[in-house]
Amino acid sequence: MTTRLTIALIKGDGIGIEVADSAVRIVNASLSAVGAPLPIYDEIQAGAAYFRQTGIDIEPDGEARAGEADAIFLGAVGLPSVRHADGTEISPHLRLRDRYGLYAGIRPVKAYPNIPRRLADPRAAGIDMVILRESTEGLFYSAAVHGRSIIVGDEAVYDTLRISREVSEKLHRFAFRLARKRKSRGRPGKLTCVDKANVFASLAFFRKIFDEIRPEFPDIDVAHAYVDAQALDLVRKPWEVDVLVTENMFGDILSDLAGGLVGGMGMAACGEIGDEIGLFQPAHGSAPDIMGQDKANPLAAILSGALMLDYLGEKRALSECNAAAALIEAAVARGFAENRLRPDEFGGDMGTEAVTRELLALIATPAPRVKAGRGEGADTFAS
Repeated sequence: MTTRLTIALIKGDGIGIEVADSAVRIVNASLSAVGAPLPIYDEIQAGAAYFRQTGIDIEPDGEARAGEADAIFLGAVGLPSVRHADGTEISPHLRLRDRYGLYAGIRPVKAYPNIPRRLADPRAAGIDMVILRESTEGLFYSAAVHGRSIIVGDEAVYDTLRISREVSEKLHRFAFRLARKRKSRGRPGKLTCVDKANVFASLAFFRKIFDEIRPEFPDIDVAHAYVDAQALDLVRKPWEVDVLVTENMFGDILSDLAGGLVGGMGMAACGEIGDEIGLFQPAHGSAPDIMGQDKANPLAAILSGALMLDYLGEKRALSECNAAAALIEAAVARGFAENRLRPDEFGGDMGTEAVTRELLALIATPAPRVKAGRGEGADTFAS
């Protein structure tokens, strides 16, 4: 691999800056370990602190520069004390989703050893699922940053839940290909469409499109679930879930619930994929109450970095990126299995810097050896 990739880097606010720095260090180390050149990072100023200083939420040319990169990496944005006049948060990343059509929101949820689990059932140790959240439409179509709400004075606000055929077809095909890829690697390969089709015409349409796509993938087992029942089953029997595909708001809520089952938001990685570019970020917020205290768990950001590498390996046919992604994932799994990763978030004795240093050591001495081959990273992208 001789190609130097470009990453648009938005560190953002609060602990976003700290965990983004950790992720960059780990991404660079993993690429070096497999003999690949380091990316070029184009740092873009954005977020609530930048808004407070300038009155705008991202650099004037920031959105365009982000789209010119091979991928976008975001730390976290938002500060509770900095809001728009209507009370909503500073959210430039939602505009990036909309502008670049980042329809496939990938939220892997995986249990690691020696992490406190919220469920006593021993089967919870086998939780390994992906929640695929449509990220441009649904109820978030009317997110305040887009200015699409109908506001009637101080009396009412109307938000639109949008489901379109164009986006839903792409999302469902992405979901089926993902389930097929996971099935090829020993996972069940079962895909569940989660909606509220019994109440909302928009979500009945979402389910209808899913069922129209289904015959294209006869090898994939499918199921349907209403979102309330699915939320219940994520608590009762999450080890039976493989891939869920759902609307934007439902996916936002279900992925946080599922993240809580495997330790917390400090482990919640996220990728948002469009036809041309992907954005990667930890799913947690900026946590300004612990910023600068070396308490943040950087693993969600680091695992998001692995997702980014795996995506770039698929997108650019760069096997070294897939190998680097697998190296990070193996280091995290080994670190927990050997009790070498003990984040403060879980009552351990390791802050942001200590976790990062230990992962660097694990990457430097991998066991077992990771081969450079396509698709050997996370089972989160369809070939």
